[in-house]
Amino acid sequence: MNKKVYVLAIAAFVVGTVELILGGILDLIATDLHLTLAKAGYLISIFSLVYALSAPILLNMTARFERKKVYMCTLFVFLISNLISAFSANFYMLLAGRALGAATGSLIFVLSLTLAARIVEPQYKGRAVGIITMGGSASLILGVPIGIFVGNLAGWREVFMLIAILTAVVMVAIGIAMDRVQPIPAVSLKKQLTALWNPKMLAIHVTTLLVLAGHLTLYAYFTPFLQEALGASSTMVTFIYMMFGIAAVAGGGIGGILSDRLHPAKAIIIVLIPFIISMAVIPFSTGLPLISFLILLSIWSALSWTVTPVQNSLIIKTSPATAETLISTNSGIAHAGIALGTYIGGVVIDHSSIMYTGWVGSVLILMGLVSAFYAISRKEQTVHAAEKSLV
Repeated sequence: MNKKVYVLAIAAFVVGTVELILGGILDLIATDLHLTLAKAGYLISIFSLVYALSAPILLNMTARFERKKVYMCTLFVFLISNLISAFSANFYMLLAGRALGAATGSLIFVLSLTLAARIVEPQYKGRAVGIITMGGSASLILGVPIGIFVGNLAGWREVFMLIAILTAVVMVAIGIAMDRVQPIPAVSLKKQLTALWNPKMLAIHVTTLLVLAGHLTLYAYFTPFLQEALGASSTMVTFIYMMFGIAAVAGGGIGGILSDRLHPAKAIIIVLIPFIISMAVIPFSTGLPLISFLILLSIWSALSWTVTPVQNSLIIKTSPATAETLISTNSGIAHAGIALGTYIGGVVIDHSSIMYTGWVGSVLILMGLVSAFYAISRKEQTVHAAEKSLV
């Protein structure tokens, strides 16, 4: 397999760190800029909103340009966004830097996925997508902890300076290692909409929405869940999160391998069934020996990150001509699922108990499984035929 995929994965790692780091340094930012935690939290909300909306728009705007040039230019603007964040004099300047970083970061991640699939042999496409996903998930166990350490040691501004430096390193690596990649022939807006509204593709997107919502119903409140269920100390919570991150990285790789060795349509079913079971039994497992509970959590974590590369591989296989746009749309829908799951989890906690979040989440994922069955029951030729009719 083409080793240049790993360079793209490093870029995905940097983007993942920028997206996830703020939760770990939010208190430092709030104190320095004299904000309430609630107002500082808008920096996270705005990032997710802009990230979800930007990629399809930016992909359409840049579709006719050579992809390496687009990638390099986007990395440069991403670097500038982090410098703006680092030197922000007030909340609104930092908000602008975060919004710019979200827009460019979303494009970088989607380009990393699609370029990785294009530069490898056909039999390695799923694995390449999995490696990019691993790069993003690696930010959980490496980027975020390092960022929090730097923030507490030197200050939150230095975190963004470090990210800017890493971005510059990635730009040099991409400039040296990557060859020019010509754009896929322009796809009309009508053709893109036809592929997007195809029943098979809609079902794939609905699966993403429901699965991410189900996962976040518990994961968004994972720390208080651990504290209530296990009486976990801050040290134990940190250890469990690190273990969760390691399993997540493994899950990204497993998803890519399954997509290559099986068909992505088979892989998504194989992944979702144990995913549902693991979430449903977590509330029952808190009385088990700690090692058994941790093994179950690791399985849950790995499966949660296996879904993304499998879904993206399924999109690439189903509609290759419009894959960039459809993957960016799927990424936006994933962020909508994150928001939905966080909201549902909060409702569950307010009206019952945090211990029920896993059960509610498993029901949402079960609904996602039904949607996945519908998606794979639709013939792939349906999407391809729709594409050909518009050429």
